[in-house]
Amino acid sequence: MEDHDPPPPDTPAGNADQNTQIDEETTSVASHDGKLYEKIDRFISESNGDDQPPEIVEYVHTFADLFDVAIVEFESGSRRWIQLEEDESDCFMQSVDRTAKLLTSFSRFCSEQNSAAAINRLSGIQQRAMSVFEVEFKSILDDYQKTSNDQISSSPSNVQEKSKSETETETETETETEKVTESTDGTEAQPERDEFLGYSDEKLSDLNKLSNGLIRGGHVTECGELYFFVRRNAIEQNLKILQFEKFSIDEMQKMQWEPIEKEICSWKKMFREFCTSFLPNERRLVDAIFSGEKPLSDRLFSNLTRIILSYFLNFAEAVMLTKRSAEKLFKFLDIYETVRDTFPAVEKLISDDEWLNELRSTAFLICTTLGESIFTIFIELENSIKSDATKTPVPGGAVHPLTRYVMNYLKYACEYSDTLEQIFRDHKNSDRSGSDSATASDELQSQNHQITDNWSPFQNQLAKIMDLLDLNLESKSKLYKDPPLSLIFLMNNGRYILQKTKGTGEMRTLMGDPWVRKRSSDLRSYHTSYKRETWTRLLQCLSHDGLSVNGKVMKPVLKERFKSFNSTFDEIYRTQTTWVVSDEQLQSELRVSISAIVIPAYRSFMGRFSQVFTPGRQTEKYIKYQPEDIETCIEELFDGSTAHHSKKR
Repeated sequence: MEDHDPPPPDTPAGNADQNTQIDEETTSVASHDGKLYEKIDRFISESNGDDQPPEIVEYVHTFADLFDVAIVEFESGSRRWIQLEEDESDCFMQSVDRTAKLLTSFSRFCSEQNSAAAINRLSGIQQRAMSVFEVEFKSILDDYQKTSNDQISSSPSNVQEKSKSETETETETETETEKVTESTDGTEAQPERDEFLGYSDEKLSDLNKLSNGLIRGGHVTECGELYFFVRRNAIEQNLKILQFEKFSIDEMQKMQWEPIEKEICSWKKMFREFCTSFLPNERRLVDAIFSGEKPLSDRLFSNLTRIILSYFLNFAEAVMLTKRSAEKLFKFLDIYETVRDTFPAVEKLISDDEWLNELRSTAFLICTTLGESIFTIFIELENSIKSDATKTPVPGGAVHPLTRYVMNYLKYACEYSDTLEQIFRDHKNSDRSGSDSATASDELQSQNHQITDNWSPFQNQLAKIMDLLDLNLESKSKLYKDPPLSLIFLMNNGRYILQKTKGTGEMRTLMGDPWVRKRSSDLRSYHTSYKRETWTRLLQCLSHDGLSVNGKVMKPVLKERFKSFNSTFDEIYRTQTTWVVSDEQLQSELRVSISAIVIPAYRSFMGRFSQVFTPGRQTEKYIKYQPEDIETCIEELFDGSTAHHSKKR
């Protein structure tokens, strides 16, 4: 067995000694002309076809020496993968491949002493090369931090409020492949390369090469673990930057609702951002680094999404298990919509059927449980209206706190009308038999023609609540001893209900035109009854009946009429200026309608009978008000004041 093969055909035999040949080959490797690799490839090919152990030729040792030197440069820190030119990194990768093939060739004859020695040396070199790959892979993968943190800190999730258009514009800008910026002098700057999750195209290319080298070198597990470890830390770090708090179910049960509300607002923004932006980029990243290794990339992405989504879904589950109450309705709806709306985007990214089914089950459980709570809270609103049986009337006939609470509650609820429609459809067959609310609702069903089978379950629920509120207010109106004040109370509350409904587009649509017309008609009826109850008595004082006998005005009767008018008007004024009509339009309508019936009648009465009195003290004694004074006093009604200073009072 000779020490080395004859020189290749293109090399003159005998023109160089051993050292010269090694130097030339060292130079050729440095310049990447591939001559040494050609010899190694030919050696591998010929060895695989022999039945005898291959002869360990000198350029195999030369190859091992040169590869060893290259590895030492990485181990010493004098070289880094990111510093290599593309042909240099390709050369290193080829050395790894050829080392693996040489090991395969020698392994057939591992019992031979020369083969065993070659295997030991090449295995050691290959193992060190894999260690270099692992170190460089982790180093580049870890290099996401500065850029990624900057992106996260300025992302829509970390901003208090942004409009939809602003968010869409930012998203489009971030996902453009090239961004063109304009310099201060107005000239077009060079395009910047797209980066996602902090990795440039160059870094992705390096990571892909290194992952391929590790996989081909048999370090699939180590490569996957490194990727998982670094990206998990990245996720944890980003959540920390966003100040995302992880609460256990026990911790959540002990917390007050107000801090939980604030956490839900942050959770909602972050969860949407992670599901619609971060996770798709994480999918792109793992697919780019492990291109051609789909089972591995699928597994890594699934494991990472388990971590990300577990943080968010665990929070949702913890909130879901807190004690149910009316003030939680809107945050429950926020969580419900967020999970429901973001899930399809996540579903498209996951290839692991087992994990996907698990995720679907978790999301379904959260939405189902929250839906049940939302449905029940709404049903319990009926009971809260029924149980409000306070016996103290609201001063001045003003809008009752119950009316404000219920209508504002419904106003905000109707902003979620589509979601509530879905929830009520899902739960319309829930068993409510035996409950008080079911009995009340059944009674209303038969009493109010507005509640029909043509309406959706949520529309019917709104109508039921409105009708229960009407019944409650009707009962509270009877607490007033003064019938006109009872009517003012009904007008105030009815007007508030109508204006809230008309001012909320969703509620206005749900309740429909017939309901609005019926409400308006009820208000007109209250208005008419109020005028009859209050001002008819005053107008009777201005009646002409019994004032004249045989064409002569009976002065004593006239004096009593004026005195009766003055005292009656004083009483009405003194009482009704303390009454409250907070709706400016309703207040104006009442004043105008009162003036329209009182002022003309009073002006006519005065015009006909005022000359009966002797001018001077007698006139002033009985004619206390001029028509203009009456008009001024009417303009002071219903403002809730206890002190007025009309010049005639």
